[in-house]
Amino acid sequence: MRHTLLALLLLSGPALAAEPITGRASVTDGDTVVIHGTRIRLFGIDAPESAQLCQDAAGKDYRCGQRAALALADRIGEGPISCEPRDTDRYGRTVAVCRKGTEDLNAWMVQQGLATAYQRYSRDYVPAEATARAGKRGLWAGTFDPPSDWRRAKRASGIETRPEMERPPAVASVPVQSACAIKGNISRKGDKIYHLPGTRDYDHTVIDTRSGERMFCSEDEAKAAGWRAARG
Repeated sequence: MRHTLLALLLLSGPALAAEPITGRASVTDGDTVVIHGTRIRLFGIDAPESAQLCQDAAGKDYRCGQRAALALADRIGEGPISCEPRDTDRYGRTVAVCRKGTEDLNAWMVQQGLATAYQRYSRDYVPAEATARAGKRGLWAGTFDPPSDWRRAKRASGIETRPEMERPPAVASVPVQSACAIKGNISRKGDKIYHLPGTRDYDHTVIDTRSGERMFCSEDEAKAAGWRAARG
């Protein structure tokens, strides 16, 4: 009897470890989400880093990493998603295929040209990448450095790029004090919006001081400088 119970426990262990992680997700960057405190890396895809710049069809720089994160957040919305664990990476993150309903979110990111197929680890999303490339969607409409190459170049310069960079190098060397943690972001439309710690978009908002964005110590300071509070 004891041997039977032991065998059942051994058999059930991996199955339990591979149970889907389900719940409302917050987006850290274009290939990473957090559900109930568990950081999850999307399997088989690689999105631009938060501080990464790409070039559009006209050769103009844009923040492709931020665009990928915002697109993923919009696609997920407020509802729950389910992530099926495949592995654990060297940063301790769960690597998983995440779905909203029946839609494979990993595949959607690649199909839209917001991320590339991470062929170093899987070829599952190579067809999706071919579709995006043929349609010149997202990244493929212009030019960009593959995210892995971009990270490698930053590491060569002594800048760590994983886990996800929450701030570009220009401000990474300046510790953000808890009293000055309000993020003053400028949207693609030029709207000046500030984000308070703990709000929906705070974690994946990246501040680029070169474009006029900044940190604030209080809401009054942000409002006086012409920023408005984020909605939602």
